[in-house]
Amino acid sequence: QVQLVESGGGLVQPGGSLRLSCAASGRIFSMYFMRWYRQAAGKERELVASITSSGTTDYIESVKGRFTISRDNAKNTVYLQMNSLKPQDTAVYYCNAIVQSTSSSIPNNYWGQGTQVTVSP
Repeated sequence: QVQLVESGGGLVQPGGSLRLSCAASGRIFSMYFMRWYRQAAGKERELVASITSSGTTDYIESVKGRFTISRDNAKNTVYLQMNSLKPQDTAVYYCNAIVQSTSSSIPNNYWGQGTQVTVSP
């Protein structure tokens, strides 16, 4: 089995920065896409940023130039550096990864438990 554990959320003032981390553990054979989603209160979950195994990244328009997704394949970890945070970035942020475990012949989709990010004066 594979587990994803997020960390780094918290309360920050507008214009501030936070760095989220998501570490994968367990019987990992290979990791493919890694993504960050967020869900604000009363809204649907949305994809914020993604990164392929080779490092190609993509972002939703509202975070381009402010957020940076990166990964450390040796540590099975994905990061989300969030700068110039705005109140509308307030949400629970979820890590998502496509991982093939050593006990499976196909990759599976895994989610972290979520970490709260609150941007407020």
